[in-house]
Amino acid sequence: MLEKIFGKKTVVAASSISDRMTTVKSKHIPAHVAIIMDGNGRWAKRRNLPRIAGHHEGMKKVRVITRIANDLGVKVLTLYAFSTENWKRPKLEIDFLMKLPGEFLSTYLPELIEQNVKVEMIGNFDMLPEHTKKAISKAIEETKHNDGLTLNFAMNYGSRLELVESVKEIVALVADGSINPEDIDESLIGSHLMTAHLPEPDLLIRTSGEVRLSNFMLWQLAYAELSFTDVLWPDFDEICMLNAIEEFQLRNRRFGSVEGNGDV
Repeated sequence: MLEKIFGKKTVVAASSISDRMTTVKSKHIPAHVAIIMDGNGRWAKRRNLPRIAGHHEGMKKVRVITRIANDLGVKVLTLYAFSTENWKRPKLEIDFLMKLPGEFLSTYLPELIEQNVKVEMIGNFDMLPEHTKKAISKAIEETKHNDGLTLNFAMNYGSRLELVESVKEIVALVADGSINPEDIDESLIGSHLMTAHLPEPDLLIRTSGEVRLSNFMLWQLAYAELSFTDVLWPDFDEICMLNAIEEFQLRNRRFGSVEGNGDV
């Protein structure tokens, strides 16, 4: 691999990235990659910048990772953008975070359309500010016929709340006689989740060195491969994405069996 070393940073030649992508694409690509984008605040703090500067830099990486995921043939990319717990943060930070979808989509929506990317969202939509809902709704509407990568934003999302709402829906079906309690199984529960129309994640990536799920897709991640990196989200780039997928391709996914499925 052609590399130029400048201090602690490594700049990899574009040809090397292209070669690695070709090799990765020749193997099993995870259909659904989910990412907990963590470390924006720490990235800013290390540079004596306000936290919102880290969030803004992190927004740019959404474009970078969306592009490489699309190029690799990933079918769904779910990004944990704002959790139900994030409302506890300072109002100034929340207000800024709620403006980022509008800024990102107003800047990059034409590019997403050109790349055949379909924008979706999971989470409690109604609680979002009007300007945030307007930006997301516009992107969903203008990309609804695209059939390439699905860029799925988890906004105002919490997995426990999702499961609670799923249970409420199923209880209502039992109460009105539409189904019997004996009809409740994993498939039925899954069909009432926000991700019912999507494949379950094959790979979860969490940046910034934290090793926990933070109330993210707890049901859906039951058999996902987990990849944790110390890299902060604003520094997560194409090389980091390739590293995670290459690691995924080396694993033997057993799904509870002894031998595994032999796909990877």
